[in-house]
Parts: sequence; C-alpha cells; structure tokens
Amino acid sequence: MLSAYISHPDCLKHDMGPGHPECPERLEAISDMLLLKGYRDFMLPYDAPLANEEQLQRAHSALYVSRVLNQAPADGYVRLDPDTLMNPFTLPAALRSAGAAVLATDLVLQGEVRTAFCNIRPPGHHAERDACMGFCFFNNVAVGIRHALDVHGLERVALIDFDVHHGNGSADILAGDERVLMCSIFEKGLYPLNGDEHPGGSNMVHVGMNSRTGSSEFRALVDAAWMPALDAFRPQLIYISAGFDAHRDDDMGNLGLVDADYEWVTQRLLDVARRHAQGRIISCLEGGYVMSPLARSAAAHVKVLIGAD
Repeated sequence: MLSAYISHPDCLKHDMGPGHPECPERLEAISDMLLLKGYRDFMLPYDAPLANEEQLQRAHSALYVSRVLNQAPADGYVRLDPDTLMNPFTLPAALRSAGAAVLATDLVLQGEVRTAFCNIRPPGHHAERDACMGFCFFNNVAVGIRHALDVHGLERVALIDFDVHHGNGSADILAGDERVLMCSIFEKGLYPLNGDEHPGGSNMVHVGMNSRTGSSEFRALVDAAWMPALDAFRPQLIYISAGFDAHRDDDMGNLGLVDADYEWVTQRLLDVARRHAQGRIISCLEGGYVMSPLARSAAAHVKVLIGAD
C-alpha cells in the first residue's frame, strides 16, 4: 500500500521576513530530495485542504482561533510573538497545515493509505491551546489527533515528538487526555525553556537530554523510555512531530544526531505501529532549518514510512 504525501503551494507563500530560519525553502529542499531519491514514486500526492473552525477548536479555544483568523494583515507583517509573524499569506498556509493533519487522518483511518507524510509549514508543536509561539500558529498534530479521537472514535492515539525543542504546545493541549500518550525528547536549556516543567500526567513521557548527547544515548533513551510506554499503551494510530533540528549540522540545537538516527527511530516507531496500530503512522514536519541535513534526514524518515529498501 502506498503512502500519502500531503502539501500545498500556499505553504510556500507564508514568510516571516528576510533571514528568518523558518523559510519556504525548507519545503522545497525536502520535496526535491524525495524526488531525487525516487521516494515520491511510492507516495500518492494530495493537496492539503483548509482546516475549518470546528476542527481547530478541538485543539484550541474558540477565542484563540478567532483571534488568529482576524489578525491576518492585508500587507506587510503582524508580529504575534517575538519569533512569529504573519504576512498576507500566513493564514491560508496555517489553515492548510492543520488541514493536512486532518486529511492524513481521514486517509489513514479510511484505509486509503497506511502512512502519510505532511510536508507543511508553518509548523505547530509550540502552539498552545490559547497562544501562538515559536513559529507556530495552530497545533497541526493536536488538531489531527483530536479529529482521530472525536470524529473517528479511536480510543488510543500516540504522539511522538523528536524535535530538538520541547513540544510545549502539544503537551499543553494533550496533558491529562488519557486517550493520548505523548512521548518526546528535547535538548535541555533550549527554547521554550520549560521542558523540565512540562504539564504532568500519566500520559506524558518527556525525556530531556543534555547537549552533545549523541546517537548512542539518544537510541538508548528511546528504547528505555518510549518503547515500554508505547507497548503498554497499545496505540491504534501513531502521529509524529517530525523535527529534524537535533541533527549535528543544524545550529538550532546541539544534540548531535545524524541522518541514520532518524531512519532508526522511524523504524522503531513503525515496529510499534505494526504491533498495535495496523502499521498506521502520520508524520507532520516541525523543525529543521539547515537545508541539506533537513532534506537528508526527512528522506531517511520517509524511506522507512514508505517501506523502501
């Protein structure tokens, strides 16, 4: 069974100014690498739809959704947080990024595809229930997860976040929802500086890592902390917040991971999905800001999702 590749040209039009690391070229670098590797031949292409207010409000408050919808500028930029700006094309991009997670959920749960990769921006895992931050407007994976739970009626969904930055927004939205198990790694001392004070609850497994941890300790921590929790939880569907900024060549962090680590961790998650979730995985792009390691790492990740040799 083929995988889904979900994106949209609108995601390239969102721009936060010259020199901003969360730039349109990120999607093009990934797309070009997947084409070069031939991986797109194993993926069905879909245009991401616009998420609607009802879908967004499963993860965000109605007041917050209304505030974002009404702040889009006619020209220039509007700054919503020190790192997060809207231009006239931001709102359609943000709505399509959340809509991609909804479409991926529908496609996977209806049996059209087994896995899906959403090559989307803006990212989402820093967006909290009532606040945008860290380049994020809507929490794409949280919107998708709540769609799987509340519309499709799943009982157990897992979220894995391997971005170098703590997924504070996802934790804020999903902490205490016992239908969800969130497992993450992050580098201690990085933005948003609250990873060690994340919302508590038995459904959260957050692992803070020291700088320069490297591949061996990363893999050992994944096996020790994530795998037992995932097997005990038995998720019916796995979502991935796929940030590639823990790569040693990405100056956003300093964990020292390499391309092969992303292939390895994706394979470990696919093994869990095959045991418990009929092989079903939905991956949404989060961080990764240096083009070459981003493209290579994303390709290593997608290679596993599509079952390529």
